[in-house]
Amino acid sequence: MYQIGVDLGGTNIAIGLVDDERKIILKDSVPTALPRSAQEIIEDIATLTRSLAERAGLSLSDARWVGLGTPGTANVQTGVIEYANNLKFENVPVCKMLETALGRPIYIENDANAAAYGEYVAGAAQGGTSAVVITLGTGVGGGAIIDGNIYHGSNFAGGEFGHTVIRVGGRPCTCGRHGCWETYSSATGLIQTTVEAMKADKSSKMWEIADGDLSKVNGKTAFDGKRAGDATATRVVDEYLIDLGQGLVNVINIFQPDVLCIGGGVSKEGDGIIKPLEEIIRAERYSKFAKKQTVLRTASLGNDAGIIGAAMIGNLYTA
Repeated sequence: MYQIGVDLGGTNIAIGLVDDERKIILKDSVPTALPRSAQEIIEDIATLTRSLAERAGLSLSDARWVGLGTPGTANVQTGVIEYANNLKFENVPVCKMLETALGRPIYIENDANAAAYGEYVAGAAQGGTSAVVITLGTGVGGGAIIDGNIYHGSNFAGGEFGHTVIRVGGRPCTCGRHGCWETYSSATGLIQTTVEAMKADKSSKMWEIADGDLSKVNGKTAFDGKRAGDATATRVVDEYLIDLGQGLVNVINIFQPDVLCIGGGVSKEGDGIIKPLEEIIRAERYSKFAKKQTVLRTASLGNDAGIIGAAMIGNLYTA
């Protein structure tokens, strides 16, 4: 027996067959090719799932279930994607559609929650009953695991960590607020801060790193500049870590998880971000006198977190 995990993204649909040791047996992906109808996307998921089972020499009937991680609001009780703006999905009964196509039980989850659960059961967030995983990408996403269960909130929209404000009246956010955590601590926010600093300092080594082209600035540019001894880059990184640290302290003060795990491209800086963030957390956490403290780690599963997490969510509903 095995499980199937689907990570439905705006760019690609990634699917993996996952064994009982939470290891991926075989995986593949196809372009999401938006804009398309929900039915067309469901057909692609079903086709690739059948293909993977065949290539792995497994019977689809031996799959316990299919877990689907999706952007947007996924109602785990009804099996309906209530709203996913980038997919243009509104009230799509995806579980019913996939069950008809594949003949297996289907479970859905928000993609960030699925990735968080993946790290919790198979990655860096293992080792406790509670964990929060923060992903620093285009935005600041994440998921909270409390007593082994995914926290959804009353309307399945819980865990929008990126839309907590850290600077009142700050940068405008796509959510309509100003000063949201993700406008400063996402990769997008870091790039914006880097570009602003480069425009203000034409002598910065970051210009050389980016080949003199602002469109080539990415989340590593400032870190590379700091390593090269550039003072402006160092200020960008220091400011970024302060903003990131403020948000992480907020998360710890709210949840006090066993593990707080950071994923996304920026997390690949390793100790270059973990050590200064630990200093900020030690100085500012409310729980500074508690014997037990949250452990800060970087994510370990990369893009596989969403597949593994989606594949294993059936355990939450069949135990």
